[in-house]
Amino acid sequence: MKNWIITNLTKLRYMTGIVSIALMVISISFICIRGLNWGLDFTGGVVSEVQMNSQITSSEIEPLMDAGFKQDVVVIAADEPGRWILRYAVPAKGETYPAITQVLDPLHAQVQVLNTSIVGPQVGAEMASQGGLALLVTMLCILGYLSYRFEWRLAAGALLALMHDVILAVGFFAMTQMEFNLTVLAAILAILGYSLNDSIVIADRIRELLIAKPKQNIEATNNEAIIATFSRTMVTSGTTLMTISSLWLLGGASLQGFSIAMFIGVLTGTWSSISVGTLLPEFVGLKSEHYLPKPESQDP
Repeated sequence: MKNWIITNLTKLRYMTGIVSIALMVISISFICIRGLNWGLDFTGGVVSEVQMNSQITSSEIEPLMDAGFKQDVVVIAADEPGRWILRYAVPAKGETYPAITQVLDPLHAQVQVLNTSIVGPQVGAEMASQGGLALLVTMLCILGYLSYRFEWRLAAGALLALMHDVILAVGFFAMTQMEFNLTVLAAILAILGYSLNDSIVIADRIRELLIAKPKQNIEATNNEAIIATFSRTMVTSGTTLMTISSLWLLGGASLQGFSIAMFIGVLTGTWSSISVGTLLPEFVGLKSEHYLPKPESQDP
């Protein structure tokens, strides 16, 4: 029975590895061809603050603003009841937007525009560079940690799993053209930490088994490590997904992008730690000898 499970788990890992590679290629294609729909945090835009009846909710404002301005308008609640912040793109040359009071007139809420300001593209460019720098520094720190903690073959598998999760999450936003803003960037950074944790748990178990069972082949060792950590992985991922789902359903439009990115990241992180993170070490020749203590050379 055990041999049957190990054999079929190996085939399953190979199949999921092929699927992961295909999804990475598709995601990279969408990123290169379609690009990302950068949010106002990166491109600049118009920010308007309005005051209206405190009984009005964002779910009533958003459809009217989206239809009137023909784009996804971000509606954020301000500190005071009945005060809202509206964020939308600058109109193209030759185009004008209708008055906000006219667009929201069906609400019969006595809308009052308090102020309107423009966030220039220079601010957006600065945010983009800082976000990219933060992502680069994070990847370098992770690479340094993995190289110190594991032999390079296991470290390479964990790093590939991280790249897999980020590429699939970003590829989803490129495919759907959902707005990519700073909250989504924060989710991408969080995905790195979550996926790293999962990969390290399995890699640590693989290392222990390589030392404890040096004569066992690497396929059986990887499968045994996955089986040993499977319940822990499922419980952790399941509870995390429940929390993210609640945030997705109840957090409103301002947290939707963050929630979706985290949901994808947790799913792919669980998937990649089991398949991608264990397949690459097999292909590059991971053996128990790489973790066994080397015999000291004796002088003649």
